[in-house]
Amino acid sequence: MNLHNQNLTPKILAALFLLIGLSSCQKNIDKNVMLSAQGVSSLDMSRQSDKPNIILITADDVGYEIPTYSGGQSYSTPNLDFMAANGMQFSRFRPHPDGPPSRLALNTGKYNYRNWIKFGYLPPTSNTIANMLHDADYSTCFLGKWQFDGGDESIRSHGYDQYIAFVPFSPQGNNGHDQYYRRYKQPYLYTNGQYLSPDSVKNMYSEDIYFNYASNFIDSNLNKPFFLSYCTNLIQRPFSPTPDDPDYAAWNPATDDVSKADKKYYPGMVAYLDKMIGKLITKIQESGLSNNTIIIFTSDNASNTFITSQWMGQTIIGGKSSTLAKDMKVPMVVYGPGTIIPGIVDTSLADMTDLLPTIADIAGIQKPTTWGPLDGTTFYDNLTGAIDPLKQRTNIYCYWPLTYANHTDISFVYDYNYKLYDSISGGKFYNIGRDSAETTPLKPSRLTPAEKTIRNNFITILKSSKN
Repeated sequence: MNLHNQNLTPKILAALFLLIGLSSCQKNIDKNVMLSAQGVSSLDMSRQSDKPNIILITADDVGYEIPTYSGGQSYSTPNLDFMAANGMQFSRFRPHPDGPPSRLALNTGKYNYRNWIKFGYLPPTSNTIANMLHDADYSTCFLGKWQFDGGDESIRSHGYDQYIAFVPFSPQGNNGHDQYYRRYKQPYLYTNGQYLSPDSVKNMYSEDIYFNYASNFIDSNLNKPFFLSYCTNLIQRPFSPTPDDPDYAAWNPATDDVSKADKKYYPGMVAYLDKMIGKLITKIQESGLSNNTIIIFTSDNASNTFITSQWMGQTIIGGKSSTLAKDMKVPMVVYGPGTIIPGIVDTSLADMTDLLPTIADIAGIQKPTTWGPLDGTTFYDNLTGAIDPLKQRTNIYCYWPLTYANHTDISFVYDYNYKLYDSISGGKFYNIGRDSAETTPLKPSRLTPAEKTIRNNFITILKSSKN
């Protein structure tokens, strides 16, 4: 159901979709996330803080065509499907074309023209979601792919009490190795200012280490609100076996990660990512925190161009690094029993910068007022069913700094139906509602009066972003 095309009250919607969502997805729910309602409720009564716990999962290179809930037909994602059926999915959530600009926008709530300095760098002067929540007395933890440079000093100064990180320095984030080196088996991970020794992680898998770290963090914060940011290593290259694959035991990460990487392992990697999501949900349930924890899942950008998948009867090639409307799509799901209306597909425009103000609202705290301009628009009201048409984002702006790839920077603005590139990028204007592949730009001389107005508004936005 489209949230914007219904006339039912939020309370009726919540009851309706709870029943429909639970019954329709029952066959697909992973056993990992099935606990009795009575057991969860009895635990929750004794372990709730005033502020909700927040878990933000940011996957690497997971396009909109990957999850089954969104129409994907090539992979198994029962736990993501569970989140979508029992939470709210956003069908028009938009990333940047590549990971580093997306991650910078997500963490700081700012478009890249405000604080981008270089590839894989989070400026010391830029505050983050973790800083905001840490200042609000949240315990904070980072797991996974950092890729923001600065190591221990940067991670801690940007708001995290605890961490275990991959690529803590960038771009050669692992003592001179690239981001593919020992990413999965016997991973090259960094915590408390030093790398873990190979012996301490022998035959272990990065995502399992992250989960164990997360589990201990949750256990130590049962009576205090926490923020857990989990930036998964999955499902970026090298495509390699997971511990659930028979090939895992013989896999040598020192020699096989690059030389023998094979796309045949990709479905198993998707399944393992989904498995980790299920384990986190189960951990929250077993800890008695279900009714006071919000879990957000999204991805930094579209799928790798090496990957071809089936989606809604179509063959989809991964759209990473593409600015085309058809490619700039990633999943985004918010799950929180008792808070988030279940089973709804929200078609609102939303992007990476919107997560910071939304998380502020989830935490019940004020959006920062001393960090300079913030570009995000909160969608918290949508999550609770108290949607206000005046608070909805009407367009999305994207600035993609491309000097790291020896290309000219690109910026563009778009809404549901139209998209305009800046003059440096060609100034082309498209009806992306009809032409998502952007094959035929609209001619200025043939625009309708309404289209001229939209184009002029977009020009204004593009010009103002340069100031």
